[in-house]
Amino acid sequence: MLLKPDFNLNSIYDIDITELKKRGIRALFFDLDSTLMKSKSGKFSFRTIQFLNDLKMNFKLAIITNNKNRNYIKTAKEQIDIPIYYKANKPNPEILLTACLDFGVDSSQAAMIGDRPLSDILAGIRANTMTILVDSISKDEENPIVRFARFLERLTIKG
Repeated sequence: MLLKPDFNLNSIYDIDITELKKRGIRALFFDLDSTLMKSKSGKFSFRTIQFLNDLKMNFKLAIITNNKNRNYIKTAKEQIDIPIYYKANKPNPEILLTACLDFGVDSSQAAMIGDRPLSDILAGIRANTMTILVDSISKDEENPIVRFARFLERLTIKG
């Protein structure tokens, strides 16, 4: 199976807000680990918190994660004022569609942003959202075997 995200960027910080607004995007859904915070760290950087707070001026935001650890999610939630949908079971699009309903937006007015083609991007495609693939927020610190696994997964990307 080949996947084609709408955008393939180095980082969440490379997202073009003007372009998203021009395309009618009203809601942004972010994956959590490796997209917004270093995997398994439970901590947002100051830069990421500022970035999300700036985005809240123009978009409805949610975090959609497959993480099932209630305490981990609670720790993340204590740092930001953004809804977190956990146990998402991506690439199943159900939680993305639920978030669209909760926000009162059509799925075509939402974007799914994540670091994993086979979960985040596929869920976004299945939900009919815009999709934005980003590299891991902590790519420079990742173990070489994790980087290799990411390389292999990205072979599923078309174009």
